Amino acid sequence: MMLILRLRALKINHSVLFLLFLEKKPNNLTLIKSISGIRGTIGGIAGNGLTPIDIVKFTAAYGSWIINKTNIKKIVVGRDARISGEMVNHLVIGTLQGLGIEVVDLGLSTTPTVEIAVPLEKAGGGIILTASHNPKQWNALKLLNERGEFISDADGKELLDIAEKAEFSFADVDDLGKVTNNDTYLQKHIDAVLALPLVDVEAIRAANFKIAIDCVNSTGGIFVPALLKALGVETVYELYCTPDGHFPHNPEPLPENLTEIAKLVKEKNADLGIVVDPDVDRLAFVCEDGGMFGEEYTLVAVADYVIKNTPGNTVSNLSSTRALRDVTERAGGEYNASAVGEVNVVNQMKATNAVIGGEGNGGIIYPESHYGRDALVGIGLFLTHLAKFGKSVSLLRSSYPAYYISKNKITLTPEMDIDALLLKVQEKYKNQPTSTIDGLKIEFDKEWVHLRRSNTEPIIRIYSEAGSETVAENLASKIISDIKEILKLN
Repeated sequence: MMLILRLRALKINHSVLFLLFLEKKPNNLTLIKSISGIRGTIGGIAGNGLTPIDIVKFTAAYGSWIINKTNIKKIVVGRDARISGEMVNHLVIGTLQGLGIEVVDLGLSTTPTVEIAVPLEKAGGGIILTASHNPKQWNALKLLNERGEFISDADGKELLDIAEKAEFSFADVDDLGKVTNNDTYLQKHIDAVLALPLVDVEAIRAANFKIAIDCVNSTGGIFVPALLKALGVETVYELYCTPDGHFPHNPEPLPENLTEIAKLVKEKNADLGIVVDPDVDRLAFVCEDGGMFGEEYTLVAVADYVIKNTPGNTVSNLSSTRALRDVTERAGGEYNASAVGEVNVVNQMKATNAVIGGEGNGGIIYPESHYGRDALVGIGLFLTHLAKFGKSVSLLRSSYPAYYISKNKITLTPEMDIDALLLKVQEKYKNQPTSTIDGLKIEFDKEWVHLRRSNTEPIIRIYSEAGSETVAENLASKIISDIKEILKLN
């Protein structure tokens, strides 16, 4: 089959990114089963999108798996504010009831809040109804174990096998599960952040910050203002804080989507801007001059503060900036990289006894709180760090090693043999250090390129990093050129 290749340049983070697309007939229906849960677009034919039948099927499989694994008939459910959330919520809760499972419904919540609630409720697991950063047509079932952590790859395979066989045993009428609506976890989550030893409320209050926030009309609009008030921040400029699921812009907190909050920060002479994604597990900052702090540097800054006060090791995934390694080694700690995916980062953190970790997409995982990405924890730690730093956000950003990441992607088609493609790229660069624990990462001294299949979208991600924009862009362009040649030969 002839492949039509199209190369396009975009400006993101002040660097040119090259995107290679394999053109095909558009298909709006997608269902992805991965380590990140069951994710898909709403509507269409069962099995092709996240339809009511698919929602019931995978919820029944998960509930059955929880009962078999833990013998606990209790599950916590929470959701972001996206438009399909109420519909999905009814289907999920009804299915769990049908299995005889007690449901604790947190209603409009956040991913980290549900993670915290699972062990506190002594539940067998939890389901977060959110497609995270994906646009409004998407939704998903994010699945947690009894510790409030994402299920493992092995657990996921067991669950998918149960779903495939569809051998569910539902409860009799007298044994249907009960539903409890619990709205106390907003305050419990905030209290947990305030109780962290490295969150200094008095220092934050004394700094008298003026902060603009963009919560993309999801549940961050409930949780972030409440947290800031509890932290003693009196001046908050709210942008898109109505939790109605009508995202005013692409909800992924990338620079090209944050032009309005950057403008608001400058107009109000705010000290900084805070941005979260729909389920509040990713965190980004805007500097006082309207410039981007950079999602990659959210973790770098928070880790810098944590390891200065509690020395230790750090972890991020293979696609995250080298700056975390530099900051960690400078403080006498050890840095380790994991495969992409929150559960992989958490496993590596536990294995290396890391004091802080996360992902370069603005995900902070702080074990002192819990093993899950948590923007609220990140806000508390970052504002304390900034208050004690005593200077501007842009000066804080400039205190860290400067690296530039070029983020690219290739859309997948059924004809593409991804494993074969990566093997051919690896062969071409066989003289360079490589890692294959997650796709293919090639190192060139302090520069690197990482190619991997996305867990959440039908794409291959191609990330490259270097000490300058030009080198990072040239590195990305070279790898994309190699891929074009390989595809042409097939």
